[in-house]
Amino acid sequence: MKLRIKEIAKTRGIKMEELADLLGIHQNTLSRTINGNPTLETLQKIAKGLEVDISELFTSNKPIYTKDKNGNLVEIGYLKNHN
Repeated sequence: MKLRIKEIAKTRGIKMEELADLLGIHQNTLSRTINGNPTLETLQKIAKGLEVDISELFTSNKPIYTKDKNGNLVEIGYLKNHN
């Protein structure tokens, strides 16, 4: 199953280096993790860093949502299925 981490980060305006810093890891480690077989714990941390539900990290045909400053869900993009 393909992960959509890079696409979500790009949609949110977050560079991979910034996401790595947010997670407290080196950018190369994040890249290896994304391209490898990340653990559930790592995926949860990435989802939290991107402020999305963990299900949004996987290939999907549904919108990406985040919460605005008032806690309301806001659609920020749309994931296309690339199967």
